[in-house]
Amino acid sequence: MEILLWLVPSVVVTAVAMLWVSWVSRDGRGEVDRDVAAQRLGRALAKDLPAGTRRTPPQARDRSTGIAVRPSHGAGPGEGSHGGATRRAS
Repeated sequence: MEILLWLVPSVVVTAVAMLWVSWVSRDGRGEVDRDVAAQRLGRALAKDLPAGTRRTPPQARDRSTGIAVRPSHGAGPGEGSHGGATRRAS
């Protein structure tokens, strides 16, 4: 238990910091009227975007099925799996 005494200063500092932050950020400081906030938001949304900024929808992702499909190379008529020569494993 004695070995944990080195934690006491950090716990005290943390508790004091939490109390100070809760006191500083309490309600009533810098409160903005709801009507003023709504007007500011309306003005910000009504502004045109700067030149060079585009609104584009996000690109649709190509959904992978997890299966790799290889294209058939040189499989002409009579070759490959559609008839003709039969391939056997050796």
